[in-house]
Amino acid sequence: MPAPVPESFDSIFPIGGTNDAFAEYFIGQSYLAPLTTDGVAISNVTFEPGCRNSWHIHHATSGGGQILLCTAGSGWYQAEGEEPVSLEPGVVIQVPAGRKHWHGAKADSWFSHVAIAVPGTDTRNEWLEPVTDEEYAALPAS
Repeated sequence: MPAPVPESFDSIFPIGGTNDAFAEYFIGQSYLAPLTTDGVAISNVTFEPGCRNSWHIHHATSGGGQILLCTAGSGWYQAEGEEPVSLEPGVVIQVPAGRKHWHGAKADSWFSHVAIAVPGTDTRNEWLEPVTDEEYAALPAS
């Protein structure tokens, strides 16, 4: 059962419903609120504390990738082989096509970002292994 969203979590976009369609690619509970699919897929994704998605790659033969606009709470983004980046409202992450990465909430914070699927040719997502509890526990809590 989803946890109640704390009153202190001030998201400017709707939280949406439980992200059941992609639940197998997340550890913990996430929520999905599609904002538009007209030309560009844009959704608000909200993560309960400790929730994160699996490592994944946005593929495209040209263009593609993803843009994350952090809007509420506190989270993490990490590209393979790079240090994790703290995500706070106002942070923008541009993920080029072909980059293996993951993102999600910090252990003690709800987190939301607007995810923009960058248009491209032959775009698809490849979902990979989960971010292990050991990898996640090595990150600072906040």
